[in-house]
Amino acid sequence: MIKVAMLSFWHVHARDYAKQVTEHKDTEIVAVWDEIPERGQAEASQRGVAFYTDLAELLANKDIDGVVVDTPTNMHRDVMVAAAKAGKHIFTEKVIAPTLHEVNEILDAVNEAGVTLTVSLPRLNPTYTLAVQEIIEKELLGQITLVRTRLSHNGGISTDANPKGWLPEHFYNAEQCGGGALIDLGCHPMYLTRLFLGLPESVSASYGYVTGREVEDNAVATLQYANGALGIVEAGFVNAHSPFVIEVHGTEGSVLYSDHDGRVLVRTRKNADAGWTAYENGPKEKPSAFDQWVAHIQNGTKATENIQLAVDLTKLMEASNRSAGSKQQVRIDSLAQ
Repeated sequence: MIKVAMLSFWHVHARDYAKQVTEHKDTEIVAVWDEIPERGQAEASQRGVAFYTDLAELLANKDIDGVVVDTPTNMHRDVMVAAAKAGKHIFTEKVIAPTLHEVNEILDAVNEAGVTLTVSLPRLNPTYTLAVQEIIEKELLGQITLVRTRLSHNGGISTDANPKGWLPEHFYNAEQCGGGALIDLGCHPMYLTRLFLGLPESVSASYGYVTGREVEDNAVATLQYANGALGIVEAGFVNAHSPFVIEVHGTEGSVLYSDHDGRVLVRTRKNADAGWTAYENGPKEKPSAFDQWVAHIQNGTKATENIQLAVDLTKLMEASNRSAGSKQQVRIDSLAQ
């Protein structure tokens, strides 16, 4: 049995991860630490486990095998480096850290300690993502020229039930989050665009502030590639009915996915231009990121592709933030290592 400590319940998905730990047959929650003691104590009491006010004391407990990190993003570097040095396996909410420099510090500590790191990038695993990958690999679309991905919700919109929207107020804290809609929701379309097109040369981003918070609630990032391809990543907290969308277009065809109907549709000239058809009998869904983490621990393997995509995600987010702030295009190779 892998004994897990929950490190903070700051993130909105922290309880979802706690549920995954509890429901997995090979893991159990044995401890909680939180930067807000009252919150952590309440979560620990609810689960009947020990609460630690001192993170160092928790990490010194040799009975704890791994940690789930859901702290504010600006604490990721310090918390994960400490956890790695203590020999704890790490499962973390995205992003690993807000800057490439911090990510490299974390990875250095992880590699030196020989522990297993896995990042929650959940939209890598569903059948629609795997189907789009398969269609690209079959070269049904020809040369990829444009990828557009969008994820948005209404978390920042005022309602009678939630005058300030349903997102926690701390999700608008620039220091804690490292950004707003793009670094939160936009992470998912960003790493999918990276998956389908690779890492771009440069990024241009524009941020909107519809509700007047200190972080953006409406965002677009454009990824530019040496071969002329473009990636368009869209995210927002201020849209009532915006479905999650993937579009991949190429010289020979296009593939579309939207969760409004849950269908992957493809049209390609390589099929005598049969029109738009549903792509069926595609790959089966992969295990969740958490399940993959557990398997890596048990098998002594590393989440190599997951970590590379997560590192590139931070590169793209850091470049987007710098671009929006400077109102200029930012090259990926300009980021500090």
